[in-house]
Amino acid sequence: MKEQQKPWWQTGVIYQIYPRSYQDSNNDGIGDLKGIIRRLDHLHWLGIDAIWISPIFPSPMADFGYDVSDYTNIHPIFGNLSDFDELLAAVHARGMKLLLDLVPNHTSHQHPWFLSSRSSRKDPKRDWYIWKDPKPDGSPPNNWLSVFGGSAWEWDETTQQYYYHSFLKEQPDLNWRNPDVQEAMFDVMRFWLDKGVNGFRVDVLWFIFKDEQLRNNPPNPDFAQHMPDYDQLLPVYSTDQPEVQEITRRMRSVLEEYEDARVLIAEVYLPIRELMAYYGADNKGAHLPFNFLLLSLPWDALQIAATIDQYEGALPPQSWPNWVLSNHDRPRITSRVGAGQARIAAMLLLTLRGTPTIYYGDEIGMRDVAIPFEEIMDPQGLNMPDKNLSRDPARTPMQWDTGKNAGFTENKPWLRLDKAYARMNVLEQREDRHSMLRLYRRLISLRRKEPALATGSYRTVYADTQLLAFTRQQEGCDGFLIVLNLTHRPGYFRPQDFTFSGTVELSASRESEGSKISDMISLDGDEGLVIRLERAD
Repeated sequence: MKEQQKPWWQTGVIYQIYPRSYQDSNNDGIGDLKGIIRRLDHLHWLGIDAIWISPIFPSPMADFGYDVSDYTNIHPIFGNLSDFDELLAAVHARGMKLLLDLVPNHTSHQHPWFLSSRSSRKDPKRDWYIWKDPKPDGSPPNNWLSVFGGSAWEWDETTQQYYYHSFLKEQPDLNWRNPDVQEAMFDVMRFWLDKGVNGFRVDVLWFIFKDEQLRNNPPNPDFAQHMPDYDQLLPVYSTDQPEVQEITRRMRSVLEEYEDARVLIAEVYLPIRELMAYYGADNKGAHLPFNFLLLSLPWDALQIAATIDQYEGALPPQSWPNWVLSNHDRPRITSRVGAGQARIAAMLLLTLRGTPTIYYGDEIGMRDVAIPFEEIMDPQGLNMPDKNLSRDPARTPMQWDTGKNAGFTENKPWLRLDKAYARMNVLEQREDRHSMLRLYRRLISLRRKEPALATGSYRTVYADTQLLAFTRQQEGCDGFLIVLNLTHRPGYFRPQDFTFSGTVELSASRESEGSKISDMISLDGDEGLVIRLERAD
């Protein structure tokens, strides 16, 4: 297949925006759509191909937008449909794509569907949600737990039944076994696709079907007290049921009703083998089941090398890989591995085979911010206060410049900013040729220009307790050797069965760029090299 025939979602770079925290345009302390429009030139300058925006729909905000009360409108704090249309046009005018967050597993308890469903056992929408009788002693139907703590069943006094909620009680789960629910959600997708949205990231896709028999989940033998309460049980009956694959295929078919390439990205936190099922039979499932391996792996070269090979080896034929370093639910990469290694992580993300997704702020090395207990907003943090599980630290406002509130807002921001924003911001880093921002931009630019880095093959060359090395090759094009030191100590690349010579095209520190190199490399700590290999001919 020729390079130009590859769909944009294989060759491009995706950038996640958490809209509350990107840019405030009306000084209420909360980011909004007009604020995103104002900052699109930053993303265009950076080289981003597609923007994924976390939920912007009307919501009571019990879980900051993941409790939707109207799937076909915009929450007033973010703007309105006219603002959205303006944003979409502005994104497309810059040659970029726009992806929305689809939340199909559950609605808000204030959604009209649920208000009807809970009004009476005889209401036509009763079966749009999961309602069950109590056990004879009045207790919940089974032992399933909520991700945010406690039982996943909530008693409804009016209709004398329990309803099921995988997350907060304000987020009742839809009954995806009901064909009317399926069609209603497919129509939601068409509403946004008709406007020109280029695809969806589908929230917690592996949750949408539950075991029909409601069997109890077994205890988790590896549970420890520091872990979330939800991890006390293994969710073998409440998640990842076989029926989800058919729904994923049907979601994909909705996108294929449109002539231009649209993308379906699935949020699925599962081991590699189970994850692969979400590509679907004959690759008719999700285009990209999110690969979160780098979010949880120890920062260890041997483990990362082995996992990359396991993932590459498990991919179904003709399917396409993808990689993620951070997101709105997990600690930022800089806080996990440190500032020096965050540069190496950026090099890894943007030179691996597959579509990379960058979390806003990672391009300037933003870190998790300590949020005092009395300022915590995240329900996960509020419900389990003794476990330090709040997601707020990774959701703080974007740091744009040295001005008041980092240029995010003129008012009090909804979450506090990093105290270091005056020296860690976009404005400062654009002018510093050694900055993280400039490193990201150069990596993205190199990836865009070089077919081997965009779509070429991957092969692990070497890994030890410090170093990871791999090649990217494409027939008829320059190949690249990437050597990364995943430690702070000097390391030495001396492969026994791999000879090479080339020129350092890009390095984490820049000092060695342009130098000729062959067969053995001495790397400083926190150093990474992208080497353009000399062609054999």
